[in-house]
Amino acid sequence: MRLLALEASQNSTYYISRYQQVQEFGADLYVLNGVGTQGAWPEERYRIVGSKHIDDIIAAACNWHAQHAFDGVLTFAEPSVTAAAAVAEALGLPTIGLEAARTSRNKLLMRQAHEKGGAAHPHFRFVPELEDALRAGQEWGYPLVLKPTLGAGSYFVFRVDGPDEMRERFPQAVEGIKDMTWVAMEADGLDLGSNGLIVESFLDGREFLIEALAWDDEVYLGSIVDRVTVEGDTFDDDVHHAPTSLTPDEVAAVHDAVRTGAWAQGVRRSVLHAEVRFHQGRPHLLEIAVRPGGGGLDHMARVSAGYSPIEAVMDVAGGVRPEVDHYTPTDVHTAAMCLISSAGTIREIAVPEEVSNSSRLFFFKVTASPGDIIKRPPEGNSILGFLGATGTSFEDAMSTATELASQIRVEFTD
Repeated sequence: MRLLALEASQNSTYYISRYQQVQEFGADLYVLNGVGTQGAWPEERYRIVGSKHIDDIIAAACNWHAQHAFDGVLTFAEPSVTAAAAVAEALGLPTIGLEAARTSRNKLLMRQAHEKGGAAHPHFRFVPELEDALRAGQEWGYPLVLKPTLGAGSYFVFRVDGPDEMRERFPQAVEGIKDMTWVAMEADGLDLGSNGLIVESFLDGREFLIEALAWDDEVYLGSIVDRVTVEGDTFDDDVHHAPTSLTPDEVAAVHDAVRTGAWAQGVRRSVLHAEVRFHQGRPHLLEIAVRPGGGGLDHMARVSAGYSPIEAVMDVAGGVRPEVDHYTPTDVHTAAMCLISSAGTIREIAVPEEVSNSSRLFFFKVTASPGDIIKRPPEGNSILGFLGATGTSFEDAMSTATELASQIRVEFTD
């Protein structure tokens, strides 16, 4: 299978390890970046357009397709899901379609689709002005969640506990989304829907991350991961456990919620990354993205549930039904965390060999580099990387992960 991977704007080297996995799983992978850096992928299978306008990206993809006859187009990047759908459509290759991609990218369009399709979701409202957000608080009560319509990675997502806090957080979010990386990396020339803020009613129960597959008339839950963090008001995405603690009845309810949401978004053939919270005993959708989850969630899925999101992406891109069945956990416990530091400009990241070579780690990746600026809320939500460990129980795996993470040292220039 010959596949074309797309990033409208290259996200440093973040997806290189996933591109390598695609090749290890047997595909011949070509990489096309609208804008990017030289040397990011082997020269004969790598092109930089020099523009992130969708017309230029499509033209370059069509020229390359004429030479190599790609079987499919894929992306792992949230800011490129709409561009990838447009490129696949232009090449006559399998695609979820522009409308489903746009609905799955823009949180306002997603919520409107969930409402129309009968999927369980929080109350929501587009809030162009502070007064709109305060009015929602008066009507629904607090806490509320304030978030960007085109966000990702929990950037400028705030839990707001009262009107005074809304007056503080709203201008921070307005200012933050003006030059937010996740929007700046989108392809130019595409209709992405409103770029602004929405407020949502707060869902107060447990949260779960699901790697899933939509294929025609069914949605399969490949992996379910428990979010076990005691969260603050900025939704740091830092500690997870699998296999899930959900009961079979709860898994069935989550399956119904994800299936209803995916169909509401117009998604019929795609990998899915769904985030679900229980509220008053019922699972509600936080979001459903049409890409695999980030960090080490693909590794976590393989270890804890025998499901491979990367292979599923490959198959779907080529129009082939992936080998997947409904959720079946293994007996291996996993604990994974984001590596979070204080803010500043990185001088050095020191990783001892006993960490990088540990046989207890199923995943370890440092995504930050010397010279990078780490931003923490409310300015941003940067992390150093990811670490995941296995064990005979959650406590065992978590103890190992915490011990190894504590040995990583970061020095800042300021």
